[in-house]
Amino acid sequence: MLGLDNIEKVKPGGLELVDRLVAVNRVTKVTKGGRAFGFSAIVVVGDENGVIGFGLGKSKEVASAISKAVEDAKKNLVRVPVVNGTIHHQVTARYGGADIMLRPASHGTGVIAGGTVRMVVESAGIKDILSKSKGSSNPHNVVKATFKALLDIRRPEEVARMRGISLNKVFNG
Repeated sequence: MLGLDNIEKVKPGGLELVDRLVAVNRVTKVTKGGRAFGFSAIVVVGDENGVIGFGLGKSKEVASAISKAVEDAKKNLVRVPVVNGTIHHQVTARYGGADIMLRPASHGTGVIAGGTVRMVVESAGIKDILSKSKGSSNPHNVVKATFKALLDIRRPEEVARMRGISLNKVFNG
């Protein structure tokens, strides 16, 4: 999906997935006979409990473009670490021209994020987060940069294992 190797893929069976339409784009192909219109859609699906995916769909009709995007998103589900409704640590990511920064927030803060980033983090079940989106506002690049940032988050157990120290030392220095 984004070229990351340490991703935990998830099968869609048995999950209650909620889909959110991020954007629909009308595209035009100019032919000898005139203009041919089509539609491209990007959708984010998630179970609001750490499992999310995004998909792209293209068709001559809006409804079929959206349904193709939902099917594509269900094929690309991944698990992201969510703890107490937020993330473990601050993370930044860049995809194309979109630059995304995600920061954990204390309980009760809410989702401080723009429209596209908000859809992705709410689909993941994140309730408290601070974010900043810089650069391109292209929905495709913003969604992919947000996914990349969420997939770059490391769990404390993973950090302890990589450093060869106990979990207590990760938190207490």
